[in-house]
Amino acid sequence: MVNAPPGPSLPADLRPFDETPIHTSELPDTPMRDRNVPAEAWIEAPAALLTAGDDIPDVDGVPVRTAYKRRLGMWLLWRAGPARGDALYMALHSGDLLRIHRFRLYADGYGEGTGPDGLEHGRFRDWKRSLVDTP
Repeated sequence: MVNAPPGPSLPADLRPFDETPIHTSELPDTPMRDRNVPAEAWIEAPAALLTAGDDIPDVDGVPVRTAYKRRLGMWLLWRAGPARGDALYMALHSGDLLRIHRFRLYADGYGEGTGPDGLEHGRFRDWKRSLVDTP
């Protein structure tokens, strides 16, 4: 289903999970608006990504899943948790999957994470900018 033509655009938390196995080279550059690729479907997924949602509270009694979001420069962006609320974003360097940076976003809008620029960021936008600006 990953290579299927896109369907209608859906809100992030309503997109179904596409369990089709996928390699790093097949992950799209831009967000998919009709489905989510779960971390479990990514063939090269490191263990740190597969357990990313372990510390995120369940959403309405359902354990959170980690979904691929997009590429930002050399970085693969994933999110464990809902689009709004408690979530953990992980960026993995596409050339070295052990280079990982995390940004924790809390339900109250507060966030924290160190970017590849070595700086601590409190705003998600700034953390993402550090990904784009750091190869």
